[in-house]
Amino acid sequence: MKSVVNGLAGMVRRSPWLVLGAALVLTLVFGAFLPQQEQASGNEGFSPDSPEFLAGQIIAERFDTSSVAPVQIVFTSDTGDVLTADGLRTYLAVREAVLASDLGPVLVEGQGGGVQGFFEPALIGLQQQNVSPDTLTDEQVKQLYQASLAQLPDEVGGQIMLALSSENTDISIPSSTAGLMIVLVDTQQIPDDPDQVKLQGFQVDMADRVDALDTGSITAKPFSFALLFSDQEAFTSEIGRLFGTAFLIIMTILGFVFWTGREGRMNAGMALRRSAADVALAMLVIVLSILWMNGIGVLLGPKYLGIIGNFSEILQIIPILLIGLGVDYAIHLTSRYREELADGSDVIASATRATRTVGIALVLATVTTGVGFLTNIFSPITAIKDFGILATVGIGSAFILMLTVVPSVRVLLDRRAEQAGRLPVEAMGASSGRILSRMIGSTSALADKVPVVMLSIALVLGGLGVWGLTQLSTEFSFTDFLPEDSPQLDTFDVLVDEFGGGLGETTNVLVEGDVATAEVHNGLVEAWANLSTTDMVLTFGQFAAAESPVSVIAQMLTPPEQGGLAFDPAFAQQAASLGLNQDLTVAPGTDVEALWDAAAAANPDLMARVVARGDGGAYEFVNVAVSTQGGEAGAGELADGLEAAFAPVSGVDGVTAVATNENIISKGVVDALQDSQVGSIAISLIAAMTLLVVNFFFEVRRPFLGVITIGPVVLVVLWVFGLMALTGISFNPVTAMIAAIAIGIGVPYTIHITHRYEEDRARFESEAEAMKSTLTHTGGALAGSAFTTVAGFGILVTSSLKPFQQLGLVTAYAIGGALLAAIFVLPSLLVLWDRWHRRRGDETFAHAALAEMIEQDVPVAPR
Repeated sequence: MKSVVNGLAGMVRRSPWLVLGAALVLTLVFGAFLPQQEQASGNEGFSPDSPEFLAGQIIAERFDTSSVAPVQIVFTSDTGDVLTADGLRTYLAVREAVLASDLGPVLVEGQGGGVQGFFEPALIGLQQQNVSPDTLTDEQVKQLYQASLAQLPDEVGGQIMLALSSENTDISIPSSTAGLMIVLVDTQQIPDDPDQVKLQGFQVDMADRVDALDTGSITAKPFSFALLFSDQEAFTSEIGRLFGTAFLIIMTILGFVFWTGREGRMNAGMALRRSAADVALAMLVIVLSILWMNGIGVLLGPKYLGIIGNFSEILQIIPILLIGLGVDYAIHLTSRYREELADGSDVIASATRATRTVGIALVLATVTTGVGFLTNIFSPITAIKDFGILATVGIGSAFILMLTVVPSVRVLLDRRAEQAGRLPVEAMGASSGRILSRMIGSTSALADKVPVVMLSIALVLGGLGVWGLTQLSTEFSFTDFLPEDSPQLDTFDVLVDEFGGGLGETTNVLVEGDVATAEVHNGLVEAWANLSTTDMVLTFGQFAAAESPVSVIAQMLTPPEQGGLAFDPAFAQQAASLGLNQDLTVAPGTDVEALWDAAAAANPDLMARVVARGDGGAYEFVNVAVSTQGGEAGAGELADGLEAAFAPVSGVDGVTAVATNENIISKGVVDALQDSQVGSIAISLIAAMTLLVVNFFFEVRRPFLGVITIGPVVLVVLWVFGLMALTGISFNPVTAMIAAIAIGIGVPYTIHITHRYEEDRARFESEAEAMKSTLTHTGGALAGSAFTTVAGFGILVTSSLKPFQQLGLVTAYAIGGALLAAIFVLPSLLVLWDRWHRRRGDETFAHAALAEMIEQDVPVAPR
């Protein structure tokens, strides 16, 4: 570590222009990769490598999945009833708007058509009676609806009932608080659209037309996941506004922290220019470190090295970490540089000494924090792994830039002023006399007089934090990163409340193994029967709404007059000759592969959606697409129900059956977080502690100093969890990273205090004097850094995005806790540890090693 810092200090001393040139070239190189950055969406990145997630990937790769993309339009009424004359007229107007939109030409054709919904019985009645809807009263509409519904087959009537509110429908009146229209889009009619960008645009056009209608007391709101995530500009602008405001607040407060005063020849104008220059330099380096991190992230991403995935929303937290660390680094480096100038050193010597002394603490903090974050590679959640890798890259970038660009610019600017006799060195030492620095310095009396009391209070609060950790709920939703005032989110809530998630949910069950056997085929028949009685699975008549090899074959065997949509009499004869029974089962030993081949030859499109061959050419995969209504709340129960339904299939040796959809995968994220939250934090802390122990052994022959330095950080993490429980903040992928931020900020804070105390203990007679000097200089800088970062990111609580509201609060908890631990807990530990060594007659530190580390003659006070 010493050689790294000395090397950087030597580069700055000998060739500051070369250093700046190299930084500029690297910035241009990394910046050139920024346009190639791709954002993840939905559950991408958050999903652990679970069986459910992998099943979804296999289905996407192996099967020609359904070409039908549903859009749901939710109807609600101010009067609490949509089965009225206004409801009928609005339904017709919306229907016309859909057909006139860009979606109109690409709707599904055939039986039922591309627009279906709760008012279809009334439309049939209108056609039969040749009645104008404009002349109907509410009572007439209800009579027409009821009479038309009674004439429909039970299966069709059942489908209509699914399009009415599951909670608030009385068909005897009839009345319902909400209704659904389903718009079915045939994506095969939209060519050259692998990422469904065109489809999304068509849906947006349709939604705009529907929203523009004057619907009176009836509200009609389209919903699809493409529409839900269509307004990415809102998310981007929200992020830009929040971080822009945070930057302005941080720059303003940092200006006060860097204010030099008017001592000596420094006047107000010079003080303003000096403070503004230091603020601009610090913020420039922070921006550059964020740019480097993003550019390197593209290089590490799927397009190049493939080490990380696309950028997920959770990676937006890293700039917060870099700003917090960058402000901390800048304040310490600038404060030490000014302190050295005030003590009489010239510009070159001051920059070199500041880099070597503060740099040692910074490189240790950087390595320790980086290793702590890298332990996230053991997380089961991909986005958290990526977070650990990119956070380490960003922290390393901030360290390199801060120890090269800042001193290089200062050397070039101040050396000229020094040569002209215009450098106001008297004003440079004023910072230690500031109110904040004096106030923080005065807290050293607590460590000197009542260290045991301070530690007891900290431990009690830590115990409360342990209790808080046990009370935290673990939650995750793919809608978390949408604005809380989003109209689409409101519509989604209505779908969940009134329709159990709506009619657009499909859950796939992937059957994998040697599937073309009589045992598996018959198991699929039994599973289809089981699905009809499985909770949250939609049924049409006596049959579950599920597409599988069995259901496809059933369609091909059913004549049109009996509702068959794909009847093939030639296949029916061939299937019977191959051993297919009337109940769709086969006898043991039947050549199921030949049966499925015959079905695929007769109807290749349908069979390509339900069976697939493996790399060896044999049938290895079956995809069963089940229409469900589990939603987020019922995802776990639905998965359990499907597992039970497919027990006849999964019970076959060598065959597995895994249910998957977005909500089930989200449930897996929650489970993975619950299983790994404590372990991942413990690994981070143990890794950081191990590095500190090794460092302090070689540095001052005091390995236990590493345990003392990391101890307060453990308390900070517990305090943060306690405050989260107290303020009702759940544990989720964003707040899981807050523990990492607490470690990332807390470790540098405590390292700064410990390192400064090492130096001051060698200079002062007693531990009390040494601790007062440490807290006055380094503690004051830490307080300035903490107040600046907390004030800046407090603006996040105004966000319309729930995760960023939580982030603002918990960032304040983490940084505030890190400051309190650094100025109250760690000094008490250091003082008690110091006194214990002196009672034994030991030297507190190996001062020869300390003097060698900072390359100066340190007078050793008599012990």
